[in-house]
Amino acid sequence: MSTADAPERGEANPSARHVELREAAYRYVLDHGLGDMSLRPLATAIGSSPRVLLYLFGSKDGLVRALLARARTDELRLLRGLDESGEAPGDLRTVAGRLWAWLAAPQHRSLLVLWVEAYARCLVEPDGPWADFARATVHDWLDVLARAQPAARRDTAAGAAERSAVLAVLRGALLDLLATGDVERTTAAVRHALDQR
Repeated sequence: MSTADAPERGEANPSARHVELREAAYRYVLDHGLGDMSLRPLATAIGSSPRVLLYLFGSKDGLVRALLARARTDELRLLRGLDESGEAPGDLRTVAGRLWAWLAAPQHRSLLVLWVEAYARCLVEPDGPWADFARATVHDWLDVLARAQPAARRDTAAGAAERSAVLAVLRGALLDLLATGDVERTTAAVRHALDQR
């Protein structure tokens, strides 16, 4: 996604060093989270300095925004993959099942914890660097779910309610899974909810 590639300072084409440090910082926050991120330990861990990070990203908030944009890039890659998967249009249950399979995969835990942290921060600090992260990602997911609905249903109030309910099930089960690690139970719950559709 282009916004993840553009530096906070407004450069159209980020330098190789900018991209390298953003990717290293992204790997760092996947392991350590964003909440207590301090520039000095982060810079040391990724082979840079706080001054270089501030120069490249403008501020700590600018770096946080760049890292959230990078996390959203991973999300959009997943969603684009679903769109290009060849699933038949109008099969909301199948697409939701594929979304859950991705969410439940153990290799995605650190990214999902980062998403949840960013969601929570949006609620606590709505004007901070997290602003609109949650809203944007909700719309991203609802758009994919809408494309999985039959065209005749997609633009109806019932269609909007249906995909919102599916998203609520996926997000609720995700929170439960991250809290408990119980893949079997949460997957059974998602399947049960989707079977009711």
